[in-house]
Amino acid sequence: MSIDATAQIHPSAVIEPGALIGPGCEIGPFCWIGARVELAQNVVCSSHVVIRGQTKIGADTRIFSFAVIGEIPQDLKFKGEVSQLVIGNGNTIREHVTINLGTAGGGGVTSIGDDCLLMAGCHIAHDARLGNRVIIVNSAAIAGHVVIEDDVIVGGLCGVHQFVRLGRGAIIGAVTMVTNDVIPYGLVQASRGELDGLNLVGLKRRGVDREDITALRAAFQMLAQGEGAFQDRAKRLGEETDSAYVQEIVDFILGDSGRSFLTPG
Repeated sequence: MSIDATAQIHPSAVIEPGALIGPGCEIGPFCWIGARVELAQNVVCSSHVVIRGQTKIGADTRIFSFAVIGEIPQDLKFKGEVSQLVIGNGNTIREHVTINLGTAGGGGVTSIGDDCLLMAGCHIAHDARLGNRVIIVNSAAIAGHVVIEDDVIVGGLCGVHQFVRLGRGAIIGAVTMVTNDVIPYGLVQASRGELDGLNLVGLKRRGVDREDITALRAAFQMLAQGEGAFQDRAKRLGEETDSAYVQEIVDFILGDSGRSFLTPG
């Protein structure tokens, strides 16, 4: 066990031998920190936080009460193999969030990038991979093997099916079940998840040029109403566009996927 001298540990907290607690960390009352856990500098755990497994948590991350981080997967195929959870810097993990370790069948690692907000009661399952600045709203459930790229927002009470990919900058409306891949900057809503447009508000907030937004709108219309199969439309779009944002959508569609795509209605 290694606890930096500047860390503040409440007397009621349990720190198992082998845990690494970095400088400036705060471990509140009745927390449990497992033997293979590594906390970088200035990680703050409120009361009753449980962190288990081979879990690394980056600097300046704050974890609120009753979160359970790094427990074994909810997967009957898991047989106790060594797997990991890696969480980046500057994340906020609110009350009752659960994040599971990876599995051998999924690469062995669940990962979360930097500056994410995981709101109260949400679940991140085994082998999921979240990028940077991802927001998961209250009580949303992210299934195993899901890939969520940077700047995605998943609304409250959503469910994201296993192996689904959510492209960069996509937004998922509340109470939506997502069973297919979502293109970058896509807007998905309705109870069974319908691709209903682009996340124009998010694009404007990030300062995307008007020319690129116009190109994205035209690309969406071509994908929605163009001739031929969806993949063929995407290929033609890639041959015709000069926009890096549109090309990102094309590359996403033509890349490997464990699920089919939500297509514009």
